[in-house]
Amino acid sequence: MKEFRSIVEAYGKLDYSVRKAALATVVKVRGSSYRSPGARMLISDDGRWVGSISGGCLEGDALRKARKVITEGEPMAVTYDTREESNQNLGIALGCNGIIDVLIEPIDHNDPANPVRVFETFIHTREPVALATIYRSEDEKVTGQKLLIDASGQVQKSFDDTQLTSRITTDLLKLFETRTSETRTYEWQGSTVDAYLELLPPNISLIIFGGGFDARPVSQLAKTLGWEVTVTDECAAHIAPLFFPTADNLSLCSRTYIERDFNVTPYTACVLMSHNYEYDRDVLRTLLKTPTPYIGILGPRKRFDKMCEEFDREGIVLTADDRHRIHSPIGLDIGAETPDEIAVSIIGEIQGKFTCRSGGFLKYRQGPIHKRGPGSDQVFKEVHLNPLLRKVSEK
Repeated sequence: MKEFRSIVEAYGKLDYSVRKAALATVVKVRGSSYRSPGARMLISDDGRWVGSISGGCLEGDALRKARKVITEGEPMAVTYDTREESNQNLGIALGCNGIIDVLIEPIDHNDPANPVRVFETFIHTREPVALATIYRSEDEKVTGQKLLIDASGQVQKSFDDTQLTSRITTDLLKLFETRTSETRTYEWQGSTVDAYLELLPPNISLIIFGGGFDARPVSQLAKTLGWEVTVTDECAAHIAPLFFPTADNLSLCSRTYIERDFNVTPYTACVLMSHNYEYDRDVLRTLLKTPTPYIGILGPRKRFDKMCEEFDREGIVLTADDRHRIHSPIGLDIGAETPDEIAVSIIGEIQGKFTCRSGGFLKYRQGPIHKRGPGSDQVFKEVHLNPLLRKVSEK
């Protein structure tokens, strides 16, 4: 969601009395590529861009084609073959071993339904949405049209054709279960249209309980990833704006009012790092009743074991799901010692949690690095629903 926000922000700064722009979107990948489907960049006619569709390999050519799109006012679907033996037409040896389809579409600033305006409607949402983009069609007026729905099936932006909207809405709804973005081909009015269907989860929200000095780099690093960051403590001196200049929210909150003051969702990560045993214990007791998928507790394992013993005496039973979402000791095993290194360890673990990855060395990973195509995100569903598979996936 950070890239969407960056594009919307850059779009708002352009002076459209003298400038024009286009949007490039990766819609399909076969094989390997630096960026996955859904990667986007906003290109202005003065040669500047925000976002990316590759590691810098394709941007130059995309810029040239964007100028053509801007001049002609018509979208264009471009296929890049980055395999070593096939990409000499680009003038560079990419060697990425992938075929990448990119949609480049002009941005009409006077059109209230242009792509960036569509992005504005959901960049601050706290619930997932599904977006369909037609990237190839014999009818040029159809190419680039978008369909946006929420999890209830409510259409927020539709295609011009109601039948096509109804048909693709059915497939979009399935994405909320499969959590799989994909491309599909549809027969429509005697021809075919290719559409990219993507699930867009809300931004990760991070709540840090405890405003000690070691919480500061955690907050800063999370913000560089575009996460929404809240820091809370029972001591006002710990959460001075001077200490957390980039945090979205600083909250002086008693542990007894956590449920009242914070909206903890399935997209919220909670980190307990107050160094106060009783505070962390009481916060954990409250968080167990929330849908957060990640609770990280700073400190040694025996500290958490002591909390469990107290919970047992209180009749609070930690389920298998609870133990799966509680991480104590917190963080990935990267040999972190300093506060900055520990912050990397914590943020890396949260990122892995929300993408269902273990955080191991990529060179030992069997299979592709990126999850792409139908069924590729099935692991996400299985890991969250089956405790046994969760244990296997983390080994």
